[in-house]
Amino acid sequence: MATTSSTNGTNATPASPAADAPISQDLSAETATTKQSPDDGAEQVEDDVPFVVTIVLPHDPKTFELPVSSLEPIHEIRQSIIEHPIAVQYSCFHLEHKGERLNDFLQVSEVNGLVHGSELHVVEDPYTEKEARIHLIRIRELIGAAGDRTDTIQGILAGTSVFDDVVPEHLLSLGPDTDADAEAKAAEYDFNAAPSLSILLPRDTEPAPKSVKGISLSPWNPPPAPLRQRGHLLYLLVLTNEGEQFQITAHVGGFFVSKSTNAKFDPFLKAGPKGTSAHSLFTLLGKISPSFAASYAEFQEFTNRKDPLATFQVGNTFPSAPWLVPSSSSPLCAHSADPTRVQETFLLGGAENTDTLRDWNEEFQSAKELPKDTIQDRLFRERLLCKLYADYNDAATRGAVLVARGEVAPLNPTEGRDAQIFVYNNVFFSFGADGVGTFTTEGGDEAARVATGKDVLGVKLVNQLDIEGLYTPGTVVVDYLGKRIVGQSIVPGIFKQPEPGENQIHYGAVDGKENVAADERFASTFAKVAQALRVKKHAVWDKENKRFDLEASVEMKGLLGTDGRKYVLDLYRITPLDIAWMEETAIEGAEYPHRMTVLRPELVEALGKQKAREYVEAELVKRGSLKKTTNGNAELKDAEADQEAEAEKIATNGETKAEDTEMSVDKTESDVKAEVEEEAEKTDRIDMAEFNFTLNPDVFSGQLPQTDEEKAELKEDEENVRAACAYLRDGVIPQLLYDLKESDIGFPMDGRSLTRLLHRRGINMRYLGKLATLGADNSRVECLSKLCVREMIARSFKHVAAKYLKYLPLPLTSPCFSHLFNCLLGSRLNPKPVPDVDESLPSLFAHVDLAFEKVTPESLREDIEHETLRRYRYTLEDGWWSQIMPLQMLREVSLKLGLQLQTKNFVFAPEAGEPAPAPAASAQAQAPTPAEPAKKSKKKKARDGSPSSIASFTVAPHTFSPEDFVNVVPLIKDSCPRSALAEEALEAGRLSIYQNNRKVGEDLLLESLSLHEQIYGLVHPELAQMYHTLSQLYYQLDQKEVAVELARKAAIVAERTVGLDSAEAVLNYLSLSLFLHQRGESRVALVYAKHAIDLWKIIYGSDHPDTITTINNYAVMLQSVKAYHESRRWFEESLRVCELVFGRQTVNSATLLFQLAQALALDQDSKGAVTRMRESYNIFLSALGPEDKNTKEAEHWLEQLTHNAVSIAKQAKNVQARSAKAGFRIGSLATGAGQELPGKITPPASMDSRSIDDLIKFIEGGDKKKASGGGSKKNTGRSNPKARRTSGAVKTSP
Repeated sequence: MATTSSTNGTNATPASPAADAPISQDLSAETATTKQSPDDGAEQVEDDVPFVVTIVLPHDPKTFELPVSSLEPIHEIRQSIIEHPIAVQYSCFHLEHKGERLNDFLQVSEVNGLVHGSELHVVEDPYTEKEARIHLIRIRELIGAAGDRTDTIQGILAGTSVFDDVVPEHLLSLGPDTDADAEAKAAEYDFNAAPSLSILLPRDTEPAPKSVKGISLSPWNPPPAPLRQRGHLLYLLVLTNEGEQFQITAHVGGFFVSKSTNAKFDPFLKAGPKGTSAHSLFTLLGKISPSFAASYAEFQEFTNRKDPLATFQVGNTFPSAPWLVPSSSSPLCAHSADPTRVQETFLLGGAENTDTLRDWNEEFQSAKELPKDTIQDRLFRERLLCKLYADYNDAATRGAVLVARGEVAPLNPTEGRDAQIFVYNNVFFSFGADGVGTFTTEGGDEAARVATGKDVLGVKLVNQLDIEGLYTPGTVVVDYLGKRIVGQSIVPGIFKQPEPGENQIHYGAVDGKENVAADERFASTFAKVAQALRVKKHAVWDKENKRFDLEASVEMKGLLGTDGRKYVLDLYRITPLDIAWMEETAIEGAEYPHRMTVLRPELVEALGKQKAREYVEAELVKRGSLKKTTNGNAELKDAEADQEAEAEKIATNGETKAEDTEMSVDKTESDVKAEVEEEAEKTDRIDMAEFNFTLNPDVFSGQLPQTDEEKAELKEDEENVRAACAYLRDGVIPQLLYDLKESDIGFPMDGRSLTRLLHRRGINMRYLGKLATLGADNSRVECLSKLCVREMIARSFKHVAAKYLKYLPLPLTSPCFSHLFNCLLGSRLNPKPVPDVDESLPSLFAHVDLAFEKVTPESLREDIEHETLRRYRYTLEDGWWSQIMPLQMLREVSLKLGLQLQTKNFVFAPEAGEPAPAPAASAQAQAPTPAEPAKKSKKKKARDGSPSSIASFTVAPHTFSPEDFVNVVPLIKDSCPRSALAEEALEAGRLSIYQNNRKVGEDLLLESLSLHEQIYGLVHPELAQMYHTLSQLYYQLDQKEVAVELARKAAIVAERTVGLDSAEAVLNYLSLSLFLHQRGESRVALVYAKHAIDLWKIIYGSDHPDTITTINNYAVMLQSVKAYHESRRWFEESLRVCELVFGRQTVNSATLLFQLAQALALDQDSKGAVTRMRESYNIFLSALGPEDKNTKEAEHWLEQLTHNAVSIAKQAKNVQARSAKAGFRIGSLATGAGQELPGKITPPASMDSRSIDDLIKFIEGGDKKKASGGGSKKNTGRSNPKARRTSGAVKTSP
């Protein structure tokens, strides 16, 4: 019986599967009671029982069956046919039922007579030029002739997954573990070794087989006018695997081989054996190339080697771009010739590119106006909106990158650079800088930059509220090469010059704050937003001191578009200023850079719920709900505790899911009140109508009240805001530290998960310095302090780098990056790095300021220290640059700047790394191969198989060279809301399961999964989260097969959309390993768990508090495959980390000592087992007392292990005595006792005799070294050691 205590992360025991994992959604009473029940909250789906129809094709094979739903639109059936393996050649067709053509936008239920067994006929349509182009693109993709693409925004190997490369194929084929597995020879894991970066790279594979050598547009395009009149659409050029070239004409009736050659134009049907035609290009290729069918089958087999989720196109989101990519010589990055690659713009958009030009604003607003009365209406609407936001984000990001590179002409070229505006692809672009002086008093460029980020968050919140009659423009913020660019859909009338005496803005501030508009047409709509965001209706005054009563912040503007719609703009001040931060005394010369220090919406929402609890409690007191007794203070205290619990239950009944998303405002305050009132009916019917908590967002922003009454009201508003600031500092931040210290929540792993955790709690990132200071003196939260310091340095470096990058041309950015990185991370290898700039570039860009060349490690450190001091009010320790972890800092900074680096063995210091840095003239720390002799050249040497490169000009090794920085991807903040429909189904399912209505709960969970997949597509971060959540739920329902499958999907999708080395990927791999272990596949589980641990090392480093559980679970899995010695080492490592965090004399350490003692017994170290068990017993005795069951159990095991150790020692002595009498000596036998059930009689020792079923093992251990000291290990962190009884260690059978 071993012990396993759970802090967070994944536990190897069934008792607590990832119960507190940072991104998990726990099925708890608190979560369940905050959601509506299926009866009153979740709409019931219409009768949607699938049935099967027969699809009749025009060619062989003639038919196949397809399941359809009555709520399914015809166009989805059409898409299913296109994607069916036996109907891949069809793309231009319509469906007929009983001879009637079906409208693609009808639902199945609207087709008369369409029932189970009905036939739908596929009827080929004539092509248009657009259909022919789409068909060509599809066939190229289908047969693998599309080649590689160089995407301008998605980056190298974007959306890649390494899931299929983690576990060797021979392990996957073995199946569950069996008793036939003799003691596994697990390789010793080096806990101190640096992690290998190769786990972040997909495995090199051979090139995919080609079905044709090439397929492209012919030089004879476009068809001349006379031939267009005869139905010619396109001319194609095909080169088959047999080496034959064919000119093919795309005609309205299909495709045929023409008589044209490279030199002669004759696009008519060719006579003879090779002259053939077909409606589909796919069919035609099979006719003209004998090897096409076989090679296409090989290509299909090749693509099917990977999981389908790893190859599906990422649709409704941006794929994750890895920060580390293979070298340019890798087959994964090989650049092949493809004539059609440059023709894809024409194929996608047509000759005039009109296919891709869209009126984004009209599409957004029209989609929002779609009906949402039924579930099917909501599904169609949310699915359309999700796709629309994805398309817009992609178009806006591409335009922003072109604007940043200077490839789009400004509308106002005579203005300053920061004031210039652009329109590209019907998207309006501007810089996130104070080009026209709007934010002069707030902090200039710094304030403008922050305002754009707050604005996109505000737009996202309003989109999530989905208030009828209120519209927002599509909004995207893109950070690229030090520039921040805002892309917005063009609101009708935004460029219209107002008539004299009219304002362009109809509600809110006009021309700064000098004039104020208050059109009553906006009041009711803005009031709904204000109610949901807890904004108080308040007074503001214009420059003439005229009073206006506004529903929202004066900065939040309403505009009546020329289309008659009410638009809300500038949502960067929906919450009040953090006045406590602004009034805090800053060091002279290090003042905070701007005044846009607003509180986070999450904090306001949390404070509102706190106030609601206080209100309920006060009402209970008023109504005498607290029964006052005369039994003394103890009973009164109990009554108060009951009252607080009851108030907590009532007031939190309206909470929405907030642990998995940064902000959730799915319910308005009125919804919360309604639910609270309903709950109150069960108690004393507390009326929440009188409860109101709102804040004035315009206090401390220069408002000048005129009367005493106005001044008094404003002062009260100011006090309320000060109370909110105090709540943040004195309530939220200490509570976060307490929760981390008590292991109630998981520790973040990196900057991204830290940011998500703080934002979820309503804590702004400017409080990183405060968190670092508060956590520095407590070993339990020291991890948070270190992470905060790392994050502050990374963010400060980002700001410093942006200063040099902002106006730098693209060809100079790589030299800039390499020099700045050498100054930050490579100064230990070379304390005086020299910038490596191609000497021809400065003369080409003579007007460019190359200030980065003057940066030294010392000046960069000063800049970082200054940025950290003024932005976070934190003073970095002396010598901080020598204490940072270079690999982890490299990852953090690369992710924050959107960098993609070429993989190599980065050498950060002369003594670090296995390969020594190249001597003398090698300008680059050499990668996996030994250092080569130095080579000097003024031009860069090409890479030759090794990912390292030889740089020029310098005479000392450098950690980075310009060639290492191969790409920069834009970083995007979008305003796309989450699907309320899918989340409602999920929460209703969880609530049903919690209420023991399992059948309904499981149906709702499956419905939610279906909704997620339909709305988001199969590859999306929200779907990764959904898979993870469902895997946990199904694991708790003891459906391990389903849990494994969902966890596998979660890992793949998280890798592709969040990151190969993201915290989500780590947790998904850990969950998968747990589920596989419980299913009996511990060998495969160990591989996934080891991959997660290695990722953890790259992300954070060693000794993360949450790794205590993970390492402990790994040791339990090793025991299950009988790798006892390696298991003991992992228990020792877990104990070592536990002692670092919790200390030696703690229950956590005692629990792990208990497990380690059992592991030592299994590893034949009876003396060490007794020593560790005695330590465990003493700690339990001291901490819990002699009567605690953990103390008694440890005492019982101690007695048994001591008895076994004595018996073994006597037996060994007798064996030695008998050997001496026989006239020869053998090595001393240190036969070890393993774990044993109490009362079991110890059998005699024997050579090579081991019982698999028993814990006690007696084997030869000649001169076996003792593991009494080992390393100390850590427990997961939960202070409750009683979870030991559910541990996964091997047990003896009596």
